[in-house]
This record gives sequence, structure tokens and C-alpha cells, in this order.
Amino acid sequence: MIKLSRFTDYAVVILAELARGEAGRLRLAASDIAARTNLPEPTVAKILKSLTRAGILSSTRGVNGGYGLTRMAEKITVADIITAMDGPISLTDCADSSPCVLEGHCSMHGRWGKVNFAIRTALSSVTLVDLMQVSVRKPSPFALPAGESAAVEE
Repeated sequence: MIKLSRFTDYAVVILAELARGEAGRLRLAASDIAARTNLPEPTVAKILKSLTRAGILSSTRGVNGGYGLTRMAEKITVADIITAMDGPISLTDCADSSPCVLEGHCSMHGRWGKVNFAIRTALSSVTLVDLMQVSVRKPSPFALPAGESAAVEE
């Protein structure tokens, strides 16, 4: 199973909260973000540092300081967030050109690149805004109007 870390999940929640504030121009202190998201403040502080280090957030000290997005939410991809929190996106170590003890004997050596590329491409095509959108279920074109039932003729 491919599973993202809890910190990555929380990072999306934090970024969505910042993106909602005044079209992403809002700057909030870590304590305010923690209160708005119901996440523990030490956890929020750790995530904010990682997101700032990755260039997704900027921080400003002072009375009107806080954390804010460095770019529009439409430009922040899921791949950006995952990489900031969990490191490079890769299914296997050998796909990252990491040395492997089985490298000389493995029949799969060098073959995971296509899969990793597909996953990175997919995650790069989904933005923070996409995650924030509420999906509205569209009615089926075959659905009957409310109150009508299908009559079956024999």
C-alpha cells in the first residue's frame, strides 16, 4: 500500500487554511493556524518549518508577521507538498539510483522508472485548489426526474 505520512496530510489541511484566507494573502501565526485547524501547535510548527524550507510558505517576524503562501494555491501541486514533507516521490529505493546490494543480480533493476514517472506526473497534475474543491455529484443523464418511476411495459 502506498500511504502518505500524517504530516503530509496535515500539511494539506494547513495549506488549505492559508489559501482560504483572503485569497491566499493572509499571514497567520503558528498558534492561529493550530487553533483554526485543531492541530497541536508543536505539530503545526514542525510542518510550517518544512513547508517554509521547501519554498511553499514564507515567514515574516513581527506584529503583522506570520506564515503565508509564496504562490497561488493553483500553483502548489500535491507533488510539491509530498516532496516538502516526505522527500522525493519514489516507490522503490532503486528508482532513485540508490545503491542496492542486489543491483547486479536483480531482474527488476532499472525498470521502476516508468512507474515512478507516471506517479510523479499524476501528483504534479493535482493542485491544492483541486483538493479544496467540493465535488458535486452530477446527476446521471439516465436518471428520472424526482417523483417519477419507471413504468415497465410487458
